[in-house]
Amino acid sequence: MPFNALIRTHHITSRKKVSALKRAAETYNCFALLRSGGCPGIMYVEADNKPAVESWVGAVRNLRYKDFQLVNRPAELRVVGGDLDTSGDAKKALEESRRTREDTGLRAGLLEVHTVKEFTRAMERRGVREWCRQGMGWGGDVR
Repeated sequence: MPFNALIRTHHITSRKKVSALKRAAETYNCFALLRSGGCPGIMYVEADNKPAVESWVGAVRNLRYKDFQLVNRPAELRVVGGDLDTSGDAKKALEESRRTREDTGLRAGLLEVHTVKEFTRAMERRGVREWCRQGMGWGGDVR
């Protein structure tokens, strides 16, 4: 079962820090998605085991981002809200998340987007949009 976490920062603009995050994603065999270029900075990480996610989060923490908030702690990936509240649909969303990661060629590595809209779309494709919205305080409801 995959694990994930969600981080919010004031902003992500330093190319040097983004490069360090990319190396950490490859080192810990994680998929990471960043919303960079302005406020807010948002980071999503997903891996096949909890220690990998925790290690990547530790690497982010060590970079000392302004206003670092671990809004969703490393935990087993779960689908929240929407039409995905039955176990069959949740399994389908998790499989779609895995397939999306494989289709983009990013089994491990980092993908950067520049708008919150693009980030939210990516979360929707992975089946964790409501989980993300709830963690960020954007009005997502947990059922």
